[in-house]
Amino acid sequence: MRAPANPVVHLELHTGNLPRACAFYEQLCRWRPEQVDTECASYLALEMGDGIGGGIVECRTQRPMWLPYVEVPEITDVTERARRLGASVLLDAREGPAGWRSVVAAPDGGEIAFWQPKASTC
Repeated sequence: MRAPANPVVHLELHTGNLPRACAFYEQLCRWRPEQVDTECASYLALEMGDGIGGGIVECRTQRPMWLPYVEVPEITDVTERARRLGASVLLDAREGPAGWRSVVAAPDGGEIAFWQPKASTC
């Protein structure tokens, strides 16, 4: 029996024009942007409906892209496994307010982020 697949839990748009991207997706898909502030930074979350979270990040990018986040049980292990399979690690495992993330580029195209949430204290 195979282990269950790791689910995509978040989609993040990387764009060079945040206002225009927000307006487009809000008008087209009714995804409302919402500013989320933490002690260290802020983030523009998207209300995408039930089941999956989203966000938009403004950054220097030549071409806007959607980055899928896949939830994993152990981020260090899966990041290292991706490296062994030929991926380039673009962002090593890094801790944030709600969990850890890393980003890799597959050897034959595409980027993917891994997400390990912190244990809930509630």
